[in-house]
Amino acid sequence: MSISERVRIEAVEVLSHDWYLLKKTTFHYRRRDGGWQTQSRETYDRGNGAVILLFDPQRRTVLLTRQFRFPAFVNGYDDLLIEAPAGLLDGASPQQRIREEVEEETGYRVHDVHQLFEAFMSPGSVTEKLHFFVGTYSENDRIGDGGGIAEEGEDIERLELPLDEALRMVETGAICDAKTIMLLQHAALRL
Repeated sequence: MSISERVRIEAVEVLSHDWYLLKKTTFHYRRRDGGWQTQSRETYDRGNGAVILLFDPQRRTVLLTRQFRFPAFVNGYDDLLIEAPAGLLDGASPQQRIREEVEEETGYRVHDVHQLFEAFMSPGSVTEKLHFFVGTYSENDRIGDGGGIAEEGEDIERLELPLDEALRMVETGAICDAKTIMLLQHAALRL
């Protein structure tokens, strides 16, 4: 029996449709023992996204970003968050969007983009699936200033680090963004 045969949607209520879409769904779920259970869940739909680790193989550096993240701030994080460049797909293919996002955020044109895997980052409440990539860059690939799009509230700093230093920053907690940690650990194992 497929999961779609085990779920019967009863009602969907839109709670908010401001920054993204927040819905409350009531449904019946058929449990393993064959009984039906009524459940209710809220889901936050922000669309799917893409994230990339930019790696310079000659210098063994990574190109990351630093920016203010309000949800992290209200949860007690009083610093700019260090992250791998990322963004929502907004109707584009993951490969197209990640290349555009890199240019917007870092000012670099990325080469040799390879998709690694896809992952749900918080499947208990957020519908977003992220497409993870790795790509190479060099000092000669800078084509602009980066910094993001000010009209969208972005104020992004570029941060270039030796890979080993970035990995130490994960250990110390200076890098605490999950998608970035996953990509840096991939780099430590594979690059």
